[in-house]
Amino acid sequence: MTEKIRFDSVSKSFGSTRVVNDLSLRIQAGEFVSLLGPSGSGKTTLLMMLAGFEPVTTGSILLDGERIDHLPPYKRGLGVVFQNYALFPHMTVASNVAFPLDMRSLSKSEISARVRRALDMVQLSAMADRKPNQLSGGQQQRVALARALVFEPGVVLMDEPLGALDKQLREQMQLDIRALHRRLGLTIVFVTHDQSEALTMSDRIAVFNRGSIEQIAPPREIYEFPQTTFVADFIGETNMLRGIVKSRSEGKASVQLAGGISIVVDCIPAVGADQTVLVSLRPERIKLGSRTLPTGAANQVSCRIADVVYQGDHLRYELEIGGMRLIAKGAPNDYEAVENALAVASFAPSDCWLILK
Repeated sequence: MTEKIRFDSVSKSFGSTRVVNDLSLRIQAGEFVSLLGPSGSGKTTLLMMLAGFEPVTTGSILLDGERIDHLPPYKRGLGVVFQNYALFPHMTVASNVAFPLDMRSLSKSEISARVRRALDMVQLSAMADRKPNQLSGGQQQRVALARALVFEPGVVLMDEPLGALDKQLREQMQLDIRALHRRLGLTIVFVTHDQSEALTMSDRIAVFNRGSIEQIAPPREIYEFPQTTFVADFIGETNMLRGIVKSRSEGKASVQLAGGISIVVDCIPAVGADQTVLVSLRPERIKLGSRTLPTGAANQVSCRIADVVYQGDHLRYELEIGGMRLIAKGAPNDYEAVENALAVASFAPSDCWLILK
């Protein structure tokens, strides 16, 4: 793949406060990369520096191998979609979409053809003559997306574009944008604090924390193999179990947890005996039953069910195991238990991921 965007040792400070810290990142042409993190982690600031709305304090930003950090926004050729849509209320949908083309002094026939194509892409051709206040929130967001695409940029930047939409519409827009990305082969840099959104849409996710990237990887790798406790906690929900490695053999390690409980986990090469580790165990990987399985390599631990919460497509269990509190999730028809019932929690060594930092 061809490199499209490069951040080289980029930092950004506001006075004495540094919000992006010596960050380097490569984005390939046609990639959908999400910048994911909590508020204040630096993700939006990085996007604004790429767009040209914030100057770089140190470092450089390259597009197609050429430095652009000294260029004004309108000379960078990037499409930008904001959370608040930023539509002109007095203009029609078609006029809003045509605005970037008007600024580039294209002919009326060319503008008309491009606006029509852009509105077709977002399925809003029938609403070309309406004003923004005559549209739903989702339709306004589609207009903003069409406006960002109408001048055919190679790169589209999106800053929390779905944050103001309700859950059902937001999820549909996620799929629509994902399909549009694949169909057009766009390079998209997408800022969000929504973990589910990033997992759904991205080719890769860069997890931000305090101005740095803690981990960047495809969604499945980020979720299944977090490299730090921050990533494990921030992406989805997990049980973090502290223990000591007692022995290791053939890619497996025996880890002693609180209360004298021992479990077997898949091991990574850097882990040695007597080392203190954290074990990430996702709630949906824990299987509950009323009795111990007769055979099998799965870890099987007796527990008490302290709480049961019905959440529609699954039940959420709070478990007490050897003085620890764990969360498990399962489909309602898999296993249903009442509070204070005794049960057995089972999980495989491959369900556990060791974290060293």
